[in-house]
Amino acid sequence: MDNHIGSQSHSQETFPMDAETKAFYGSRGVDLQSLQLHLIRAFTCLYYYVLPSPPSFLSSPGATAAPAALPDVPPPPPQQPQGAVDRISGLPDSFLRRVVSLLPIKDGPRTAALSRRWRGVWRAAPLVLADSDLLPAAAAGRPCRTMLEVTPAESRAVADAVTRILAAHQGPIRCAHIVSCCIKQLIPGLLARWLHLLAINGVRELFLVNRPWPLNMILPVGFFGIATVTRLYLGAFAFPDTAALPPAVQFPHLEELGLLCVYIQNRDMEFVLARTPVLKTLCIQMNFLMTRLSIVSRSLRCLHIIGGTELDVLMEDAPRLERLIMWSTLVRNGSQRKVIKIGCAPALIVLGYLEPALHALEVGKTLIKDGTRVSRSTMVPSVNILALRVNFGFHSNAKTLSSFLRCFPNVKRLHLEVTPASL
Repeated sequence: MDNHIGSQSHSQETFPMDAETKAFYGSRGVDLQSLQLHLIRAFTCLYYYVLPSPPSFLSSPGATAAPAALPDVPPPPPQQPQGAVDRISGLPDSFLRRVVSLLPIKDGPRTAALSRRWRGVWRAAPLVLADSDLLPAAAAGRPCRTMLEVTPAESRAVADAVTRILAAHQGPIRCAHIVSCCIKQLIPGLLARWLHLLAINGVRELFLVNRPWPLNMILPVGFFGIATVTRLYLGAFAFPDTAALPPAVQFPHLEELGLLCVYIQNRDMEFVLARTPVLKTLCIQMNFLMTRLSIVSRSLRCLHIIGGTELDVLMEDAPRLERLIMWSTLVRNGSQRKVIKIGCAPALIVLGYLEPALHALEVGKTLIKDGTRVSRSTMVPSVNILALRVNFGFHSNAKTLSSFLRCFPNVKRLHLEVTPASL
């Protein structure tokens, strides 16, 4: 994280609190400076370690599957040398659209100026919209600009450009990576308009991050109309109430979901899992409001939890879940240990970090304690990679550790991290 100290200082300048936000948190006794620092750390983690990078125009433009091969074009017959001849414009439309889709978003629309033949190519080409390509170029000798360095004025300019691009483009949208816009500054209803255009043009991958403040910006309900999405990452939004939504709402093609600093209730998370029949990967960074993550999914294979706060994780019915990775757990002083329940997860191979000081392990219907007798009902034979974080300064932690280990008889690789407090 030390390499990103400069970026954190930029973030403090570009995440200024407006008067309304200051009044809201100030009236509740929140230390504004501490809140700002926590936000900077969360967004630094979000940008550098959690959020997938935007697709590069030098390679496949963000498709989850291998990109379709370029059509075979026979070489032109040999001719005598002559003056400048436009051979590219004579290529098939599918070839031209493929070429244009590989260009940065600033350059793709400019191809319409080449000739009449090119005018409709960009509008119909698969679109890769990465708003980082719309930021001003970095100064000489400096690294590329990041979302942490965007000023409010640049954010507004990027939002205007995104609006024009989505309105002008009429073809399919392969990927939209919109992470540099302050949603509160948008014209009312504009975000809903963006989501509508993304839906009707069949966006496949969507990465949408709100530049706070506020942290609880409610996502428009129209978001549920994007049925084509296969990868979805949301950051710094409040999830809309799902209670009034019709049962038919679902994301039939969604395979990868990231909820980063998102306000979401327990019932809304359960709604999402029930409406994503092919979901394979779920990533949660800093859960807000959600206190219980109940996994009932026939398709989920990997669950990442980063900065889980006061969160019980219950693997109730997850027959294909292979990896539960918890990078850090936060429990307030005086709170009870949070439950990690392994109910139905017969394919679980990787588990950790379990922390005896913060987690209460439950296998089946048995809560594992110091002295719990080992039986077939308290063992998880499928796990062969286990990670534990222990404070040996407390005798109870060491005793609980041995009880935890007895639950995993087939571990081949054990990662044991000793917390600094015990050194």
